[in-house]
Amino acid sequence: MKHVVLCNEQGEPAGTMEILQAHAGNGTLHRAYSVFVFRNGGNELLLQQRSAAKPLFPLFWANTCCSHPQQGEGIAESAEKRLQEEMGFTCSLKEVGSFVYQAPDPEGRGAEHEYDTVLMGMVEDDIGVEPNPTEVADWRWVSLEELQQELDETPELFAPWFPQALSLIFR
Repeated sequence: MKHVVLCNEQGEPAGTMEILQAHAGNGTLHRAYSVFVFRNGGNELLLQQRSAAKPLFPLFWANTCCSHPQQGEGIAESAEKRLQEEMGFTCSLKEVGSFVYQAPDPEGRGAEHEYDTVLMGMVEDDIGVEPNPTEVADWRWVSLEELQQELDETPELFAPWFPQALSLIFR
C-alpha cells in the first residue's frame, strides 16, 4: 500500500496516510513534486498526458512527471527515480520552489491538496523518451511560445497545478 507524507502549510512532515485516503473528499495536505524537463537550451518542455487510468485528472496534460516522496526519501532522489519510471530516462534535477494548492477532480473522484515542490532539469536534444503506458497516455515536446498559446486558448486541457508550477520556473 502506497502512502504519502502529510505536512503543514510550510511542508514540514506531519505523519503519513494511505494515498487514496489522502486524495478522498477535499484531500488532505501532503507533500508532492512536479518535474519539468527542458531541451533545446531551455526552449522546449516535455509534457505528458496523464494516463486514462489515473484516479485524478486522467488525460489532462501536465508537466514531465509528478508524484509523492515517500517517508525518509529526499525530493530530488524520489523525483529522479520517478522520472525514470514514468518517462524512461532520468537527469539531474534541481529544486526551484514550492507552493500549496487544492483542486477537486472535475469528475468528483476526490481532490489534490498538495505542498508541491517544483524541480527542473535539462537534457540533450536526442534523449530517448520511453513512457510507461500505465502512467502516460501521450507525450510531446512543446516550445514555450506554443505552450503559452495553448494555456491561453485551452487552459481546461491542463492539470490545475501546472500553470502555477510552471510560473515558479520563470519567476
